[in-house]
Amino acid sequence: MELGKVLAVCRVHQLHPDAGNVGVTAIDKRAVDGPVKVGPLGLYADLQADRKHHGGRDQAVYAYSQDDADYWAAELGREIPPGFFGENLRISGVEATGAVIGERWRIGADVLLEVTSPRVPCATFGRRMGEPQWVKRFTEAGRVGAYLRVLSKGTIAAGDAVVVEHRPEHGITIGRYFSEPTLEDIRTLWRLKESGQLDLAEAYLPAFERILRQNA
Repeated sequence: MELGKVLAVCRVHQLHPDAGNVGVTAIDKRAVDGPVKVGPLGLYADLQADRKHHGGRDQAVYAYSQDDADYWAAELGREIPPGFFGENLRISGVEATGAVIGERWRIGADVLLEVTSPRVPCATFGRRMGEPQWVKRFTEAGRVGAYLRVLSKGTIAAGDAVVVEHRPEHGITIGRYFSEPTLEDIRTLWRLKESGQLDLAEAYLPAFERILRQNA
């Protein structure tokens, strides 16, 4: 299976005022030294200001690939250091956006993560970047990174190996689902959920149920 590497482990540096409904944002995440504990709700001492739309068990950890960060650095003419997009893990050798939904990553000796869903860019992210039409540009590029749930807790540190231990055969990647999902993709994921073969993220369920009813 694929073998990658954790380049940086990032958690909130400080809260900043934000024009959104919550009034503050925890998107300012930066690389930290040494191992960081990881539990069911994510990295120790990390947090999310808007817990209605971020965090929780299905979005405990957000990973972003260095290749995608390099793409944006070239597009924007500025560095994209680890954590700048609000990610917890900057990785190389394994594609976060190219990960299959339900894929499992072993990181270090103890931590097992499962890919759940794509990052959906929000207005807070747009304000953070200060780039014209940022949400639209990020969406159109489709380089969104992946949220993961924690199946086995432990510690993660920069330099740890990322081993893809399991990749579901359905082949529906985070990027494909975010950018160009088909009705058959949705039917496939729902069928796997119903059969107990895939623990589908809660955020998918209302939309999936509506789409399947409309196309029954």
